[in-house]
Formats: sequence, C-alpha cells, structure tokens
Amino acid sequence: MRTGAPLIVTRPEPGNGATVARARAMGFDARSLPLFAARPLDWTIPAASEFDALLLTSASAPRLAGPALASLASLPVHAVGAATANAADAAGLTVDKVGAADAQQLLDDMASRNIRRILWLCGRDRSEFDARTAAITPLPCYAVDRIAPPAEWAQLIAGPAVLLAHSVRAAAYVSELAGAARDHLALVAISAKVAAAAGDGWGDLVIAGQPDDGAMLAQAHALWHKVPK
Repeated sequence: MRTGAPLIVTRPEPGNGATVARARAMGFDARSLPLFAARPLDWTIPAASEFDALLLTSASAPRLAGPALASLASLPVHAVGAATANAADAAGLTVDKVGAADAQQLLDDMASRNIRRILWLCGRDRSEFDARTAAITPLPCYAVDRIAPPAEWAQLIAGPAVLLAHSVRAAAYVSELAGAARDHLALVAISAKVAAAAGDGWGDLVIAGQPDDGAMLAQAHALWHKVPK
C-alpha cells in the first residue's frame, strides 16, 4: 500500500537515496529532494596517542574523511546512531559504543566512564555540547552546504506532505523554505534539538524515538493516518 501524502527526504546523498529506498519499501510515496550537498575538507591528522576515544555524530565523517582516517583506527569509536556506527565499521574503525539518543547523552556516558580526551571528527558546521569533565577537540573533515531546493519543491509542499529533518541545519532550512503557512505539513525530527530548530506552526511535529532512519520512518508511518490524502 502506498501512502497518498508524499514523504519528502531532504538529507544529502548518499543518505538520501538510502532513506528513499527504505521508505518506498515500506509503501511511502517517498520523494528525493536533497537540500544539502556534502563534500570532504582537507584536515590535518592528529596523533591518535593524544586521545582516548573518537566521537562520531554523523555518518558523513567516516564516509568523507578519506584515507587519513586509517591513522585513527586504534581509537575506540563512540557513535551517535546505527547509521554512523555502520559507516565507521565500513571505514575500518572499531565501534565501542552506539548512542541511542543524541550526542549529549553519549558524551554524558563517556564522562561517566572516565573518558577524558575525545577527538570529535565532525562537520564544518556543528552544534555545541556540554563536555562535562572531558576535553573535546573538534576536527572538521567535511562540509554540508545548502543548495537550492529542487524544482518540484514548491509544488510538493503546497499540499499535505510529511518531511524528514535529519539535522538542526536541515530543520532550520526546511522551516525557512516552508514559510509561515505550514499547518498542512508534518515534520519528523531525528532528535529533540532538531525539532526545536524547526520552530512552530506545523500540522504535526514529532521526534523519532532513536536517532536513525528506522525510528523516523516509524513516526512517519504513524503520522500518515493523520495527514490528509
């Protein structure tokens, strides 16, 4: 069974295609409308011996870090979400812990385990976290740039639709593009922080139970029964 209201996937590739395929397999009328494009950055490789662990909050980091990532393979990885953990595995890293909520909760867990020196392989644009007793060194290895919305964007959001927001920046950009008249639209956010960035005025705004595609699509499926067809 295919849903009547389209499901709009805004994340950059390659995650966009994976989410669309998963959603279509569940019966959604999923549309690929990426609003961002990811690209690697040049970065200087630090000495792994200076750190106790590697923090990954996005699958884009291990995907785009390049061959230099191998020099950090001795560090145990703490990853936010299954997709990030899987990307770390694919890059030859060893995942020690997968956070089922957000980066702050994962950092709290690391602090409770006396992990003090943390290397955060991250994007150029990133959120801020409370490091507690740890020393976090952010190291940007990729950038995710806004791009103009695809041609069919305006037509699709003119009617009922469900949108997915996988990041704070995505939620803010989707909110900007949707405008004030959006009570016919529903939005699924990957975390509470992402939901806050989306603002008010949505017909529905829900938060995934875990920071991954499966949980987001489960929420979208529940919303489908409320969205006009």
